[in-house]
Amino acid sequence: MEARIERAGTAANTWIVGDDEEVIVVDPGTDAGAVLALVGDREVLAVICTHGHAAHTAAAVDVAARDEAPIALHHADRVYWREAHPGHDPEIDMEDGGVFEVADVSLEVLHAPGHSPGSVCIYSEDLGAVFAGDVVSATGPVPYENEFPDFSRQLSSIGAHVLTLPGETRVLPGHGDEFTVAAAEKRFDSWVTAGPSALGSGPGES
Repeated sequence: MEARIERAGTAANTWIVGDDEEVIVVDPGTDAGAVLALVGDREVLAVICTHGHAAHTAAAVDVAARDEAPIALHHADRVYWREAHPGHDPEIDMEDGGVFEVADVSLEVLHAPGHSPGSVCIYSEDLGAVFAGDVVSATGPVPYENEFPDFSRQLSSIGAHVLTLPGETRVLPGHGDEFTVAAAEKRFDSWVTAGPSALGSGPGES
């Protein structure tokens, strides 16, 4: 059985990676019922949160609880996580270069701070895809509450961890539609030129 990627969620994207037997859930969002309905009877091996903001993590504990799966988050985003989950810490502290495995494919952790201190991308060379969280969307770096906590660092993370991937790689963001690394390369200079004030007024995370 070949691994595949499925998408759930509306306001924020949830990505489900796996086959007919087992999955990893990336960014469970706010609706555990909808995520688990798509998962069905497959085993959830882990729940990965690309960053700690509640719009992406609110359902994490409920999704993970069904199969007693561990939750993974970069330690630098614990402060955001605890705003939504004061009584439950993630079981896995992700680090740059860490690897998860599901359905015979590997998922590599790329620490990509800027949107938040602990933002990560999750790259699967096997699937030709990177789960970008809110590091970048099709419209550019993603703001948080209409502002960029660290715009220059976010741009650096995009350059170092997204634009260095093969051009045909699918970029699967936390909000909006997927695009490719090649498309991001073409738009990157315009994001730099526009700057945080212009990009911060566009679509982003509330």
